[in-house]
Amino acid sequence: MFKQSRRKIVAAILVMLVLVLFGTLCTIYLASYAQMTAENRRLLEQYVSSYTIPGSADAAPLASSTPPRPGARPEEPPMLELSTFYSVAIAKDGQVLKVDTADISTLSESTLTELARQILQSGRTDGVESHLIFRTADKGSYSLVAFLDNTLQRESAGTLIRYTLIFGGAALVVLFFLARYLADRIVAPLEESYQKQKQFVSDAGHELKTPVAVVNANVELLSRQIGENPWLANIRYENERMSALILQLLDLARAEQAAPPMGPLDLSRLVCGETLPFESVAYESGLALHSQIAEGLFVVGNGVQLKQLVSILLDNAIRHSAPGAQVRIALQKEKNQAVLSVTNEGDPIPPQQRDLLFERFYRTDAARTGEGGHYGLGLAIAKAIVTAHKGSIQVQCPEGAVEFIATLPLSR
Repeated sequence: MFKQSRRKIVAAILVMLVLVLFGTLCTIYLASYAQMTAENRRLLEQYVSSYTIPGSADAAPLASSTPPRPGARPEEPPMLELSTFYSVAIAKDGQVLKVDTADISTLSESTLTELARQILQSGRTDGVESHLIFRTADKGSYSLVAFLDNTLQRESAGTLIRYTLIFGGAALVVLFFLARYLADRIVAPLEESYQKQKQFVSDAGHELKTPVAVVNANVELLSRQIGENPWLANIRYENERMSALILQLLDLARAEQAAPPMGPLDLSRLVCGETLPFESVAYESGLALHSQIAEGLFVVGNGVQLKQLVSILLDNAIRHSAPGAQVRIALQKEKNQAVLSVTNEGDPIPPQQRDLLFERFYRTDAARTGEGGHYGLGLAIAKAIVTAHKGSIQVQCPEGAVEFIATLPLSR
């Protein structure tokens, strides 16, 4: 139980930390990428607005037509001159007037020209093609398609993602051990309290056995001397109830604390043998007990505890069935598990009470206090037995029935 709690705490801490870390890194990355893209588009727009074909009448130095960015410091590098631009000027009649490859051999004039023609035909004014950011402009007598190399930005983004994954993975490993440490610190007091509670139940059960036995012996002696009377009958009745409660407490303590000796056993034969005595009990209660037990199902477990598990589930089903109803017990194989189910006809249990059925001293009918020697410990013992055998138990309420399902791993 506490191992599962630790896992859940570790998982919850890791999920929260991962979400925070991932959200922070994504925000930083997207903000950086958006800022870099906006800066590149601004530079490209400046280049387009100041572009003139060299040698023409309106030609002017590039730097003179590039106004300083508002708020820029005097010592800020001239980003427009440091950036790599390509351009293609195409006349209205389709003649290529000027191609600027920035003296870079990776892009030929024919490649740039073909790309520029495709962009003009598409009607787009700006966008991204491969590693180039482009922008078009109508310069009157010709159309201009300008490009800005986006390779550095893409490589910077790739480097950022790569280092994010590397250091993020290392951080997750550190966070995992931190989460385990925090989970241990959180669960430790609860586990200590739970162990003390179980130890108290065991100690109290053992300590109460002696006075109960003494009271029972004294009642027997008094009944021989003074004969039977109502007061002695009351003492005997209450003493028997106390004795039954103590036995159940001890069974619960043994099921939860001590690791029972395990061995291979035929679960099919065990269930069949434990079902036979309950046929007469069901008959006396006016019930019909039907069994459907698959043969040859073997598990590694403790025979005494598994018999007690079957007995608890059958006894619970018979006690909560009205006369004339049917009780069904089935054992079947599902994948690598043995599934034991006990079903009785009756009113469905409310969903909010189903998880509480396996708690100690819990009863769906609070008015029943130890009726028939039952104190709400049977299902708690059943759950402890199933847990000790690395299985699970649950309750389902199909229409008009209540079904308890215990799942145990089959032996290999």
